[in-house]
Amino acid sequence: MLKIGITGQEGFVGSHLYNTLGLQPEKYERVPYDKSFFQNPEKLENFVAQCDVIVHLAAMNRHPDPEVIYETNVNLVKQLITALEKTNSKAHVLFSSSSQEEKDNLYGKSKKEGRELLSNWAKNHGGTFTGLVIPNVFGPFGAPNYNSFIATFCHKLTHGETPEIQQDGEVNLIYVGELVQEIINKIEAGVSEEIYHVPYTSTHKVTEVLAKLENYKTLYLENGEIPELKTPFDYQLFNTYRTYIDLENHFPVKFTQHTDHRGAFVELIRLGIGGQCSFSTTVPGITRGNHFHTRKIERFAVIKGKALIQLRKIDSDQVLDFYLDGSEPAYVDMPIWYTHNIKNIGEEELYTMFWINEPYNPENPDTYFVEV
Repeated sequence: MLKIGITGQEGFVGSHLYNTLGLQPEKYERVPYDKSFFQNPEKLENFVAQCDVIVHLAAMNRHPDPEVIYETNVNLVKQLITALEKTNSKAHVLFSSSSQEEKDNLYGKSKKEGRELLSNWAKNHGGTFTGLVIPNVFGPFGAPNYNSFIATFCHKLTHGETPEIQQDGEVNLIYVGELVQEIINKIEAGVSEEIYHVPYTSTHKVTEVLAKLENYKTLYLENGEIPELKTPFDYQLFNTYRTYIDLENHFPVKFTQHTDHRGAFVELIRLGIGGQCSFSTTVPGITRGNHFHTRKIERFAVIKGKALIQLRKIDSDQVLDFYLDGSEPAYVDMPIWYTHNIKNIGEEELYTMFWINEPYNPENPDTYFVEV
């Protein structure tokens, strides 16, 4: 079993890598990290000494003074090297650099210099080093006005603001899940590679991305329709967008009921894509679910009885409770990386309709069981 530590574990890429490694506990042991370690040499050395693999992601991306960015990032690398040397570590160190290396700015310079320093450490001390040059990364839970323009657009479009394009142009992109898999592949390979240019997986104009997100706002956020998703990028962008919605104030969404002397008609979901519809009955007191998905799009619709639907982001303690009653049919959608369940809290049988964008495949289920 590989013991893996991630500096910057709490950050955008770091948290995705940490959570993904956690899906295979039989293969990887995650060594706990805290950003305070870089203020305490003893704690940093203790962290380093435990690791077979260290993924160094801790860095500063933005600051009013570029010199502060440069000095911070280079000093973080130097502190890590000191800890590696003091513990006689032979760890495999993977370093997150950036395509900014090629540009004449202090952030790019700090990344290039950090990569070269760690490469020299590995050569001189018998370690293994992989220098990753990473294109623009986007995905769920990125910080707006910090991690990517997509994070900024998603946040604004889900919070009543209007995005502005500062400069249009084509951008090479990689989804954070794809980047995490690249990192894991390099961990598994376990060989030195002084510089590896992580390939981008799609190229899009900024205006094109904004148009897609505005379409998601109209179709999905305002009207509950799952839009047509033709490419892997469309799925990735839509799932990213969904994670910026203020869940507590958006769900549950009440259906429009069309009633006459015969009863009622309710449209559960309007689709630009296919998928699988199903229903369940649940006796009082029983809870279903307690699992999460990393790519699937799913809707729970209560049509009879009383239910409690609970969601919790898997690296958070905050549980969101949604109470639904079949007398006013409503739905809740499940964001990726949120474990979820549904419980019959009434005295009669609960009827729930489910829609998911892909049928269950036991060979690739994308279903991970974790209690809410």
